[in-house]
Amino acid sequence: MSTDVAISVQALTKHFKGPGGMVTAVDSLSLEVKRGETFGLIGPDGAGKSTTTRVILGLLTRDGGASSVLGYDSMRDVYQIRERTGYIAQQFALPADMTVMENMRFFADLHGIPRKLQKSSIAELLKFAGLTEFTSRPAGRLSGGMKKKLALACSLIHQPQVVLLDEPTLGVDPVSRREFWNLLGNLRAEKGLAIFVCTPYMDEAERCNQVGLIYKGRLIAQGTPASIKKMVPGHLLEFKPARFVAARDLVTGMPGILEVQTYGAMLHVFVDEIKRRQTEIEEALSAQSITWSGMRVIQPRMEEAFISLVKRQEAADNGR
Repeated sequence: MSTDVAISVQALTKHFKGPGGMVTAVDSLSLEVKRGETFGLIGPDGAGKSTTTRVILGLLTRDGGASSVLGYDSMRDVYQIRERTGYIAQQFALPADMTVMENMRFFADLHGIPRKLQKSSIAELLKFAGLTEFTSRPAGRLSGGMKKKLALACSLIHQPQVVLLDEPTLGVDPVSRREFWNLLGNLRAEKGLAIFVCTPYMDEAERCNQVGLIYKGRLIAQGTPASIKKMVPGHLLEFKPARFVAARDLVTGMPGILEVQTYGAMLHVFVDEIKRRQTEIEEALSAQSITWSGMRVIQPRMEEAFISLVKRQEAADNGR
């Protein structure tokens, strides 16, 4: 394996026993995360993101394939991996009655950081996370965003080379999410760490160097955010119809329409060519006395790309 590779996963498979028999949570999944890279594993709840992360860390056993961190096998070299990685679990819980400083010292002691080195390391991390003014505040009294920042600071206390985060911004307000991702960007740029992050938020994928789209335990697409979005066929028209359901049903059956998606009160229509299909759509809507506004060409975002790729995967699974 190349020394540039921080995380390697090859044909990883994980099964769980369910009420109806064995369930495949991760299905022959393969990916690589390079040093100094942010890799986003993107997918809906239940797709297999958390299971994949836990197997990589050796918290769960695998049923097939291979997985390693910095060349250390996830099953055989668990302690070596934990010494070199930082991890924030989905339900990461800081001791609520302990202050920010006490939490930092607790995790420093947990990782065996000598007391004489703790002062400078903790001060640097608190400054990095913007928590210097809150050292005496109990963790339970921090806002959701500040708790996430403290969790990140605690996970970095032993200077890991790789950081794995399982839905770190779940339930956090948009401003705090942005601030958290800015911290991750600075961390990668300044420290050169490999960052592996699971998230259900498609907009967060735009901040990653590489993205893997996972669905029902399978990696259905992988690449840069730009390359993922280019996998969607055709061109994208957006408009707001006055009669939403009628417009959607009408447009769906028209020639040259590759796919129709809904986005709030807007219809997103993928067409094979823009000018001709836009004219035809406008004429068809007018013929049915359906008014609309704001029809324009837009660029697909990660969300549209993910929905399109999932639909394509489902059609392939169903033999259509």
